[in-house]
Amino acid sequence: MEPCGALGEAIGFLEHFEELPDGRQAGKIVYPLDEVLLLSLLAVLAGAETFTDIARFGQKKLDLLRRFRPFADGTPPHDTLGDIFASLDAESFQRCFVSWVASVTGTPEGVIAIDGKTVRRSGGKKDAKAPIHMVSAFAARQRLVLGQVKVDEKSNEIVAIPKLLDLLAIEGAIVTIDAMGCQRDIAARITDKKADYVLALKGNQGSLREDVALFVAEQQAKGFQDTTISQHETVDGDHGRIETRKTTVIHDVAWLRARHDWPGLKSIVVVESTRRIGDKIDSETRLYITSLALIAALVGPIIRSHWAIENSLHWVMDMVFRDDECRVRTQNAPANFTTLKHMAHNLLRQAPGKDSLRLRRKVAAWDDDFLASLIAV
Repeated sequence: MEPCGALGEAIGFLEHFEELPDGRQAGKIVYPLDEVLLLSLLAVLAGAETFTDIARFGQKKLDLLRRFRPFADGTPPHDTLGDIFASLDAESFQRCFVSWVASVTGTPEGVIAIDGKTVRRSGGKKDAKAPIHMVSAFAARQRLVLGQVKVDEKSNEIVAIPKLLDLLAIEGAIVTIDAMGCQRDIAARITDKKADYVLALKGNQGSLREDVALFVAEQQAKGFQDTTISQHETVDGDHGRIETRKTTVIHDVAWLRARHDWPGLKSIVVVESTRRIGDKIDSETRLYITSLALIAALVGPIIRSHWAIENSLHWVMDMVFRDDECRVRTQNAPANFTTLKHMAHNLLRQAPGKDSLRLRRKVAAWDDDFLASLIAV
C-alpha cells in the first residue's frame, strides 16, 4: 500500500518487514499488517505496555497515524491485535528486525555482548507454560539491540546462540558471552564469521576450566616466570565504594589449544577484582578464554563492556519498558512483543539530545512531532 502524507516516505523501517508472512486469509484482512506494525511501534514508543494500550493509542492518535498510512478502516481493537501478534511467525519477525538494524548501523564495531533474559510473566499457570527466555545481541558502543532469538528456558541458550550468530553480520567485532555460551561450536562459529570472542569460564566447562585454573594457580605461585603475560590494574571509586581490578593476560596457550582442540584460542585472561565498602572487602577471580592477542590494558575494557547488556538493555527493559510485568502470553505474542520493544528501544536511543530513555518515552506520549521524528529514519 502506498504511503500517504508528507512524511509517508520517511518510514524506512517498514520496507524491511514487507516479506513478513501474514497468515491471515487475504480476502478477510481488514487491517493491513504494515499499519498494524506502525501503530504498535508508535504506541510502544509512547508508553504502551499491553495490546489494550495500543488499541487506545490508535483511537486517540488516528490523525497522527494517517500522516503515514491510510488507516481506511481505523485501527484494530485489542483482541484483534493480540490475535495478529500471537499468530505472527516469531523467527521471521526477528529476521526482519535484524535486517532493519543492519541497514541503520551497518556492521557493528567493537563489542557485541550476548546474553539472555527471561520475560517472567510470559508463562501461564493454567497450562504450566514456562516463561520465554530471549537471547539478545547488544552492540555495547552504540547501545543498540542487534537481534534476538526466543528459547523456552535458560538452558537452551546453547542452542539459541548459534541461531542468533547466524542472523548477524559480525565480521571484525568482538563477541562476549558468559559461561553458558562457552562452547567449542560457538567459538568456531564466531571465528568462521571473521570475528573474535571473549568467553567466560565456569564449571560447565569441566576439564577446560580445571586445566586453566590449575595453570593460572601454578603460574601465580611462581610469579608468572614460566610464561609470557601482560598486566593492567584500574581503581574506581564512588559512593563510598572502591573497586580494584587487576587484569592478567597469559599469551602462551598453545598447549591448551592443542589439548582441548579449541578453535582460535590465543590467550587466557584472569580478572581479579576487590571491592571495598567501608570495612567490608569482597574479592572475586574470573577466568576467560579469548581469540584476541591483545595486551591486558586493552582486554580489560572489553570484558567490562560485556556488562553493558545488563545495565543498558536488561535493566532498561525492566525499568523503562516494564518487561517483567508484561502479561502477554498467547502463542508467539510474547516473543513478538519483546521484539517490538527492542525496536522502540533502538529508536529512542538514536534520538538526539541527552534526555534519559524514560523521559524520551514520556515526551513521545504527548508530542506528536517528536514521536513522528523517531521513525522518520
